[in-house]
Amino acid sequence: MALEALTGCETKSQADAEARAAYAAGQRSAYQSIAAQMTDVMVLGNVQKHEVPWVAGLTLAQALATADYTGAQDPQEIIVKRSSTEMPVDPKALLDGQVNMTLEPGDVVSVVGQ
Repeated sequence: MALEALTGCETKSQADAEARAAYAAGQRSAYQSIAAQMTDVMVLGNVQKHEVPWVAGLTLAQALATADYTGAQDPQEIIVKRSSTEMPVDPKALLDGQVNMTLEPGDVVSVVGQ
């Protein structure tokens, strides 16, 4: 009887893991489908403009300036998502002009601040 209970738990655990993996795969697929159709850069977070028109050579700093960050303090975290790759950017290094990157159509920039 105890063996049956353990087997049932393993099966439920495996089913849960498979469901989580399927959900994550669906999210990646949906994101890639949407990003393939986008010609703008999306900026998420405390900004006034969430869509920034993409032009050749658009940099992260230019996109953030265009989006008009409205946080009370400097951003705590910046992440650029391209396809299924997330690239963290050090906000202090970006503000100091030490780091910048060229964006591509469909990139999603997440700005986390207070």
